Amino acid sequence: MSPQKKIAVVLKGYPRLSETFIAQELLGLEKRGHELVLVALRRPTDRKRHPVHDEVRAAVYYLPEYLHEEPWRVLRALVKTAPKAGFWRALGPFAKDLLRDRTRNRFRRFGQALVLAAEWPEGAEWLHAHFIHTPASVTAYASLITGVPWTCSAHAKDIWTSPDWELSEKLGRARWTVTCTRNGHEHLKSLASEKSRVHLSYHGLDLDRFPPFAGDHSRRDGSDPGDPVRIVSVGRAVPKKGYDILLKALSLLPADLNWRFEHIGAGGLAGELEKLADRWGFGDRVRWNGALDQKDVLARYREADVFGLACRVAADGDRDGLPNVLVEASSQRLACVSTAVSGVPELLEDGRNGLVVPPEDPRAFAAALERLIRDPELRQRLGVAAEQRVRAEFDHHSSVRQLGELFESEWKRCL
Repeated sequence: MSPQKKIAVVLKGYPRLSETFIAQELLGLEKRGHELVLVALRRPTDRKRHPVHDEVRAAVYYLPEYLHEEPWRVLRALVKTAPKAGFWRALGPFAKDLLRDRTRNRFRRFGQALVLAAEWPEGAEWLHAHFIHTPASVTAYASLITGVPWTCSAHAKDIWTSPDWELSEKLGRARWTVTCTRNGHEHLKSLASEKSRVHLSYHGLDLDRFPPFAGDHSRRDGSDPGDPVRIVSVGRAVPKKGYDILLKALSLLPADLNWRFEHIGAGGLAGELEKLADRWGFGDRVRWNGALDQKDVLARYREADVFGLACRVAADGDRDGLPNVLVEASSQRLACVSTAVSGVPELLEDGRNGLVVPPEDPRAFAAALERLIRDPELRQRLGVAAEQRVRAEFDHHSSVRQLGELFESEWKRCL
């Protein structure tokens, strides 16, 4: 193994319940022997934490979320960095970016980079950005100021809501970039001048936290009003998750079917979705949990009969990559129905280990739900196949190993 370098990992926020896959990766890198320090652009807003967050040993530093909230900190950073050649080296690319993106956000990212450079974490010799939009902007500027090389992990929203010019330039500046779905990988490769520096790496799942379910899912078929089929979904109440489509699908289910729906996750659309369920006459069949920790989510997977997630491409281009919750649910032999968006078909094959329908089609989604509700044998067959796929191909140890090897290979070249 090449000499280890302490990595400063730049994140949107930390810890975040919706980004368990990142914490899982950080812990995996630490177990592989990498020393990390975490640099977050915002403080946590979730009231709960997953157990994995408490196992990550790296110190966490928070940059000013808004520059006007900590003006003296920003001013001190400017005074400290302005005399250095790196400041002027970064100023040109920042000015060029600002001409194409005349927003306060662009100033904020440059200011955050100044603070990062001025308050440099002791011993850090490498920068790694999680998300190729705002965290990578801060990282790229900080790299220019400090001369420290950087790499990047791109995911979903950050790819599809960023302009091509910005993606192309960041791909050219980073030593390498990894992303977690095949369609994201192909898109980034099409924009990269050196395509060999763009890598595909599925996040995978920490299967130690999602061990095989020793019990059996129920044989409910929707015929018993006293024992309805249990449908669960986990995801933030945001447009790309398609919960309005899922609720509309529930409203289209035949009247003779008995079911209950449970949602887990926070998000700005939660209140609006509750009103939709009430308007369509089944609010009493729905339970809105808000955010839950990983242990509670695992218990819900095991109690449920069907998992549903109606992923879509939102109006602003935002979309999921491969939702980790589909991998989690599949690991528990839970039959899943989702949509043919982004990386979902890279996990679920329609009729083989799940049901996959077109996005934005509540009738198709309702038909898939009805099939799974009425047919416990089908649920069992799909659930078994889904678990086999996850445990064979989506173990997070392989993705951590790939990421670790990318770091170590780059460091060897730096010797």
